[in-house]
Amino acid sequence: SCFQFSFQENGWGASLAERLVRKCDVVNRGLSGYNTRWAKLILPRLISKSTGAESTVAVTIFFGANDSALKDLNPQQHVPLEEYAANLKSMIQYLKSVDIAEDRIILITPPPLQESAWEQACVAKGEKLNRCNATTGEYAQACVQVARDCGTDVLDLWTLMQKNQDFSSYLSDGLHLSTKGNSFLAAQLWSRLEKNLSALPSLLPYWRDVDHRDPEASLL
Repeated sequence: SCFQFSFQENGWGASLAERLVRKCDVVNRGLSGYNTRWAKLILPRLISKSTGAESTVAVTIFFGANDSALKDLNPQQHVPLEEYAANLKSMIQYLKSVDIAEDRIILITPPPLQESAWEQACVAKGEKLNRCNATTGEYAQACVQVARDCGTDVLDLWTLMQKNQDFSSYLSDGLHLSTKGNSFLAAQLWSRLEKNLSALPSLLPYWRDVDHRDPEASLL
């Protein structure tokens, strides 16, 4: 959901799309509630050579908040730590098989969990607290290690957000990103993308550069 909702107002995906307008399309394939076990299965439906993988300039993989759900309290979304890491590696290998190289892949760790706020959200739904920050941190560390092993970039949100001791302002309900959290993620991600993506040529000339007497000469 941190990915699916990224195109909402003030979302991090919308921010990137605005930066890259007329340079490339930012495609949101986030699926609320999904974990790496399910994502591994459907990835070939989302990205393939036939859908233009060769022209893909960057792919972000953002999982862990659901995988790290506590097994006893949320068995539907929970994925064991070792399987989570293996699933991330499997997705990277698949992307490489459709000609998306390691240097175009960025893993994003889950953000930290603000337990008291998320517990309130759980109780409001008649449930118990089904995640804890220490466990989420283990999955974040595993994500960082996968990136090292596979040669991809990684954005360690879990660690970066907690450099500010009170990280609760980055989260809207203890789990999902707030406006501030979306802005933080967008800035951190853009710092990793800017060098390669800001140099992309603009699609079609600026309107003042179009020859109005002979537009075909400028546009075709």
